[in-house]
Amino acid sequence: MVSACILVRSEKGKFDEVVSELKQIKEAKRVFPVLGRFDVVMDLEVPDYKMLGPAIVKISKMAGVVFTESLVEVQV
Repeated sequence: MVSACILVRSEKGKFDEVVSELKQIKEAKRVFPVLGRFDVVMDLEVPDYKMLGPAIVKISKMAGVVFTESLVEVQV
């Protein structure tokens, strides 16, 4: 299992819609609003690294999403 933290900035006035849509994504483990440079933080889990890219692209193309930043778990 691969975990990633996805930071999301939403369009002005689209915050509630973005949070609602993110919560519908099956790979989402947690979705919560935050204060600061980003509006939403999402904990994402996928079976392997091959599945990570498509999941992140799907999020970044959602209506109301301005941009995302992905923090991917690494094994040390």
